[in-house]
Amino acid sequence: MRVPLSWLGEFVDLAPGTTPEDVHAALVSVGLEEEDIHRFDVSGPIVVGEVLEFVGEEQTNGKTINWCQVRVAPGDELAADGGPAIHGIICGAHNFAVGDKVVVTLPGASLPGPFPIAARKTYGHVSDGMIASARELGLGDEHDGILLLASLGIDAPVGTDAIPLLGLDDSAVEINVTPDRGYAFSIRGVAREYSHATGVPFRDPALAPTVVAPVTRFPVTIDDQAPIRDRTGASVFVTRVVRGVDPTRPTPAWMIARLGLVGIRSISLVVDVTNYVMFELGQPLHGYDLDKLAGGIIVRRATAGEKFTTLDAVTRTLDVEDLLITDESGPIGLAGVMGGASTEITAQTVNVLVEAANFDPVSIARSARRHKLPSEASKRFERGVDPRVAAVAAARVVQLLVDLAGGVADDLGSVYDEAPAPQPILLPTGFVSGLIGLAYTGDEVRDALVDVGASLVESDGDLHVTPPSWRPDLTDKWTLAEEVARIVGYERIPSVLPVAPPGRGLTRTQTLRRTVAHTLAATGHTEVLTYPFVSERANNVFGVAVSSAMSAGASTADAASVVPITVPVSVPQIKVANPLDGEAPFLRTSMLPGLLQIAHRNRSRGLVDVAIYEQGLVFRPEVGVKYGMAVLPAGAARPSAEAEAALNAGIVPQPLMVGIVLVGNDVRHQPGQPAVGAGWQSALAAAQQVALATGVRIEVRQGQHPAMHPGRTAELFVTVQGSTVQATTVSASTVSASTVSVGFAGELLPTVADDYDLPAVVAVAEINLGLVFAQADDDLTVTPIRTMPAATQDLSLVVSVSVPAAALGAVVAEGAGDLLESIDLVDDYRGAGVESGQKSLTFGLRFRGEERTLTAAEASAARLSGVALAADRFGAALRE
Repeated sequence: MRVPLSWLGEFVDLAPGTTPEDVHAALVSVGLEEEDIHRFDVSGPIVVGEVLEFVGEEQTNGKTINWCQVRVAPGDELAADGGPAIHGIICGAHNFAVGDKVVVTLPGASLPGPFPIAARKTYGHVSDGMIASARELGLGDEHDGILLLASLGIDAPVGTDAIPLLGLDDSAVEINVTPDRGYAFSIRGVAREYSHATGVPFRDPALAPTVVAPVTRFPVTIDDQAPIRDRTGASVFVTRVVRGVDPTRPTPAWMIARLGLVGIRSISLVVDVTNYVMFELGQPLHGYDLDKLAGGIIVRRATAGEKFTTLDAVTRTLDVEDLLITDESGPIGLAGVMGGASTEITAQTVNVLVEAANFDPVSIARSARRHKLPSEASKRFERGVDPRVAAVAAARVVQLLVDLAGGVADDLGSVYDEAPAPQPILLPTGFVSGLIGLAYTGDEVRDALVDVGASLVESDGDLHVTPPSWRPDLTDKWTLAEEVARIVGYERIPSVLPVAPPGRGLTRTQTLRRTVAHTLAATGHTEVLTYPFVSERANNVFGVAVSSAMSAGASTADAASVVPITVPVSVPQIKVANPLDGEAPFLRTSMLPGLLQIAHRNRSRGLVDVAIYEQGLVFRPEVGVKYGMAVLPAGAARPSAEAEAALNAGIVPQPLMVGIVLVGNDVRHQPGQPAVGAGWQSALAAAQQVALATGVRIEVRQGQHPAMHPGRTAELFVTVQGSTVQATTVSASTVSASTVSVGFAGELLPTVADDYDLPAVVAVAEINLGLVFAQADDDLTVTPIRTMPAATQDLSLVVSVSVPAAALGAVVAEGAGDLLESIDLVDDYRGAGVESGQKSLTFGLRFRGEERTLTAAEASAARLSGVALAADRFGAALRE
């Protein structure tokens, strides 16, 4: 909401020299957040000038310009810029005549842009200034010709300063109005708040117009069966008639300037007046051409499939919930949103029907969103409009049309008023002090409530408070207490920080989460935060389990041997009742869709190498389970253990996950170093960093996932300590009784990457941190560095392609015993010299003794022990 200071000053006393910053500071103290300051970006000298003569000169390009002589100072006085009284000015417009008074910007002036004015040579003359149009002055969009002061009804002496004459010296403060404070969408409401903040008297503009009851009734019927809601769509409907409006009358300059500052362009005098009163009193109004109406007005709901053409010339298909203003010809307005083209105010309108109504906020909000027609009117209706101000606003419009447009107030009109009166609220003695935590006196409580417009009745020490009609947000004793705290002053409430009990710090989970975050950040990953809302398709692609592919004989070197899993039709997921984005109404079952969108956004802005991660919750409902069915017990009583268990059971399982996405290069191109692209190895390395940070050993096995590249997908397992395993896991099954699947790492299918407009190779990983943290070692042990020399040997074993390399390496390590310090897979060979269905896996072994140097024979013996166990378990044979 923008509030021009000159307009605000009509209803409260602004001290001399009050700046927009001062007004902002006062409004912030009563809870209205400051947004911006708006000014007409002009500076003088800008004066009233008179065209004395002009000569049209045709140019070589076919354009005709006018060489004008313009008087800018009376008699022989000097002009405002110190120059002569008559200036020669080049003008390309042709909508003026000799004797017209215009706005002249003299050298040294500045117009919005900024656009400085100076004497300059053009078209063979020195143009000593500029004759301005409305758009050049910031007064509107009109730029077909220069601004003629007669069109604004202004006849000021030559040389008069045009800046205050046109209201260009005004400024406006912009505030953010929260949904519960719709009354602040008016100068009336903001002026009252300024009065609360500063203590200056408030003059209510709603008391100024004289409300005259219509003598002759204009037929208005409220025929709303309210098929969607149990409330009637229109509770107040007031009409008044003004006849003999002069359509040639201009909108006054002061009104154009104020409307411009609040963000509304001038259209015509009648329309400008309705907009002006809406901003002044907060009551949306609409003007109909009375001569175009067919019979009386009927307020009803639309029928299914009914059509209606709005003022923007768009024909819309209506919904049965849409509230309409109709006459005998059909719809003439979408109530509270936009009028119709058939009864539009035009340059030929002389008789006007003024409508001021109060509509159901929910109905108006739904219609505005359904038809994508946000308007100043719907913005106010959906937040709640004072039902008592409708008749006053209609009277104010009538007054302005009589004063400014030469109209005559008619005795024809109507008043329908079925708005419920505000109900008293019991405010017990001491409740405000107990809730806010500050001792308020009884007088402070009473004065604050009276100040906001409430009426009080005291009974047995308690107050029965009836809120004012413009405050529908005051509904209970808690909101009343908040008003007392606001009006008395937030600065009175002390800032007291709670003291943490000694001996406490971060929880175990918090510590582990930070450790994981620090580790990933330290290894080159950037933490991001995504919305938890995704499309159904994204959940179907990513929200399914990884399955082990051990029996398929898959490996990263033999991707063709793995058949991709078909994407399922659907997975269990939770849909948001009122989503922010209709295309993403579901809660995520995986961290990856949001991360992939962020990767796409960064690449579209030139950041091609992306390594990002996020920790967060995912939502994984179980098949056939209904959530949120438990009901809180009535009153303030604590729920029983059974009720608490039922409430907890009604919460969707939300495991804590970490998602990782890498796109582009892991290592950038450098002198002597080629670029290294991110691939499945990068994702697996990131997963190992998570394991390292938590002290958990992750076992890697080949896996399958519908969104992942076959043969380039690793399923991650951890060994379970003890017999209890959490039910919520990444995989529906575990490989053995001692391990549980906690996630996966690898590369996306190129088709899935293409869906997100990403390169063919995208490395991803997702890990269930809840399961990992459950197995984390709280007392990490550090392996000491051995000082004895190491003995290294290579080992090549031929096994079936169905044997995972990790499993074979684990068996070799088990057989080699304590002398084996490390084992690494260095080669996976399939080709000449190795039989079909077999593969040769080469491991690098490092042996070391703790207290002595090992002999070659000891290292070889340990190596052969590992070979023997591998032969026994997997039929492995040494490669010749």
